[in-house]
Formats: sequence, structure tokens, C-alpha cells
Amino acid sequence: MTGTTAPRKGGRWIERWEPEDETFWRQGGERIARRNLLYSVLSEHVGFSIWSLWSVMVLFMGPGYGIDPAGKFFLIATATFVGALVRVPYTFAVARFGGRNWTVVSALLLLAPLTAALVVMEPGTPYPVFVAVAALTGVGGGNFASSMTNINAFFPLRKKGWALGLNAGGGNIGVPVVQLVALLVIGTAGAGHPRLLLVIYLPLVVAAAALALLRMDNLAPVRNDTGAVREAVRDAHTWIMAFLYIGTFGSFIGYSFAFGLVLQTQFGRTPLQAASLTFVGPLLGSLIRPVGGALADRFGGARITLATFVAMAAATCVVVYASGRDSLAVFLVGFVALFVLSGLGNGSTYKMVPGIFQAKALARGMGGEAAAAYGRRLSGASMGLIGAVGALGGLGINLAFREAFSTSGSGTAAFVAFLGFYAACCAVTWAVYLRRPAPAVLPAAGSETKPQLTSV
Repeated sequence: MTGTTAPRKGGRWIERWEPEDETFWRQGGERIARRNLLYSVLSEHVGFSIWSLWSVMVLFMGPGYGIDPAGKFFLIATATFVGALVRVPYTFAVARFGGRNWTVVSALLLLAPLTAALVVMEPGTPYPVFVAVAALTGVGGGNFASSMTNINAFFPLRKKGWALGLNAGGGNIGVPVVQLVALLVIGTAGAGHPRLLLVIYLPLVVAAAALALLRMDNLAPVRNDTGAVREAVRDAHTWIMAFLYIGTFGSFIGYSFAFGLVLQTQFGRTPLQAASLTFVGPLLGSLIRPVGGALADRFGGARITLATFVAMAAATCVVVYASGRDSLAVFLVGFVALFVLSGLGNGSTYKMVPGIFQAKALARGMGGEAAAAYGRRLSGASMGLIGAVGALGGLGINLAFREAFSTSGSGTAAFVAFLGFYAACCAVTWAVYLRRPAPAVLPAAGSETKPQLTSV
């Protein structure tokens, strides 16, 4: 693929990138895209581990810390909230600085929360200091948005479900990995040595940054496009998909952060017992995310998303029953099912985004590379907004648990609220993306007619 790359100030830049051109893709585009995907997954994986750090730090915080369950849920919620907010600027940083360049910077930023936690993680530290350090870990949540925006630009539409699912799944698996490492630390050194966990992650952060520097590329055609941002903000589908992503990713990250604390608070598990169970759900949910993307590639994202929400509602009914009966075995079955289903839904919802905007381009009379470029442009601009709002669902879950446990000592009321939300997600998915209107005639280019999106 001679002539495809050219050096520019600031790092390795690829000047021409046309993944929808099958000849271009076969002659080297696929190889470059897969290489960037590999190191993007690594960086995002470490980012997710740091973002979810306080889901395991609270397991180390025994009575000597003087923090009740409500206070621990608030620490987790703080990390979730900041991680959601930074996703918006992280999305646009890819176009401003280059995907490879920003991956290096965002990886190195993870050193800040690790170093801060190393300093403060001991009994006697004032609670507001813990809140501030938990907020710092939110930078790990931003890595997802920049990584997904970057990888979205590398792959053709027919491969996006698989690529985005693999990228996100590899990142999501950082949650159970940090929980497994915490289990190892607690099981060998005891719950009084949280700094061992932090020390383990310092070299991993440096390695992720170094490999991104040496092996990734920037795409010159991906430019900061304020027009695309404005158009994405005005488009109703951006906010509809953000709502659905609350139900899938918001559930995954919210449950991942809260699982161990729920086991300790409601079922009386010790830190070691909780840690030995906490990783199972996030692990399965992460591994299955690429499957959700692949199924969406084959059967349509909306169909898989609707089926996922129906099944999540059923699993929530199981959890409500188990929570009311204090049945740990049944609770684990239902709760792990929620993780698996949310992972499937994560893959299918993100597959829907580029498909929606490319369908709109075709309905406006565009074709070929023009339609593909429009789809990449609008989906890239919208992904940060969708990811940010979806992550706020994790905040809502942890605040709901905090309120439920502080008032009744049980999470049952929170699960009932989640059940109602999944029912709303079912209704929206069916009404907007699966209800079958009369076939719409594609309008001519420049027409103001709004297209019917009958399949995504």
C-alpha cells in the first residue's frame, strides 16, 4: 500500500484511508486496522481496570476506615460519574490529536489515580480525600470513548459490529481482571494490603502507553468536525441510542462496580468471599460482547437489542424474587444472567449506531464512499455522547443501591426500578427501530424528507 502513509508532526499519520474500498482493504488496510485494534484493546483494557478500581478498593476498607455501605456506594458512584463526563472530550480528542497520540496520553493519565491511591489508601484518611481520589479514576472511563471513536474510523461498516464488539469487550474485561487480581491479593496477603494491587498496575499502564506509541497510527482524514458534532447533537437517534445504551452498558458498569458491595452488605459475605464471586459476571459479560456485535452484523442490531432487553427484564424478575427471599444461589444465577445479557446488548447497540447514520445517508440519496463517509462522520461524533450518557446509567444504579440499602437494608427496591426501565427500553427499541411502517421511497439527494429507518 505504497504512498498510503506520510509522516507529519506529532507522530505516524496515514493520509489516505478508505476501508469501504475492498481493494484498499485487501491490500493492507485490514492489516493496519487489526494492528491498531489490538493495541487499542490493550490500552482500553487497562483503562477499564483503573476506572473500576474502587469497586475492589472498598473490599479492602474494613471497620478501621469508618465508612458505612452508603459511603462506599458513593465512592463507586463518584468514579462512575466522572468517567461518564470525560467521555465527551475524550471522543473529540481523537480528531484533535490523532488516535495513536491520544491513546498514549490517555494511558499515561492513568498514573495519576494510581499514584494518588497509593498515597491515601490507609485507615484515618479523611473521607473527602477518598472521594477526590475516586473521582480521579474516572479518567479510565474516558478511554472507552476515544478508543471506540478511533476504531470506528478504521473499519468498514460490514466489519464494525465485530470490531467494535471486540474492542469494547477487550476493554470491558479489564473490570473482572482487576477483581481477580484483588482476589489474589486478598487471598494471599490479606485485606490489609490494598497497595499491592496498585503497584501491580503501574508497569501495565506504562507498557500500554509504550506499545501504543510504537505500534499505533493516526488517521489524517479524521478531523475535528464541529458541524458533525452539532448535527449529532440535533439528531434524535443520538439520544434514543444513548437511552438504550443506559440499559445495556449502564447496567454492565453499574452492576460491575456494585456487585461485591451488594454481596457484602445484603448477603453478609466476607471480603474474600465477595471477591471470589464478583469477577464472574463482568468476565462473562465482557467475553460475550463481541458475540453481540457479530449477531447484530448477521441479524440486525435492533432485533438482538430487543431480545436482550426482554431477557434482562426476565432475569431481573429472578433477582427481585431472590433478593426478597435472601436466596444467594438464585440471586447469583439471575445477577450473572444480567451481566451476560448486558454484554450482548452492549455489542448490538453499538453496532446500530453506524448503521443508523449510513441508512440515513442512503435515504438522502448518497451512495458508495459518500454514504460510508457520512456514516463514519456522524457515528464517530455521536459515540462519545452515547457512551457518556450510557455510563451515567452506572451512576444511577449505584445511587439507587445506595438509597435502597440506606432505607431498607436490601437492594430489592432498586431492582424493581431497574425492571421498569428495561420495560421502557423494550418499548423504545420496538417502536423506533422494529415497527414495520410502509416501505419508504428513498428521497432524492437534497430532499428534506426524513427517512424511515426500517432496519438497522
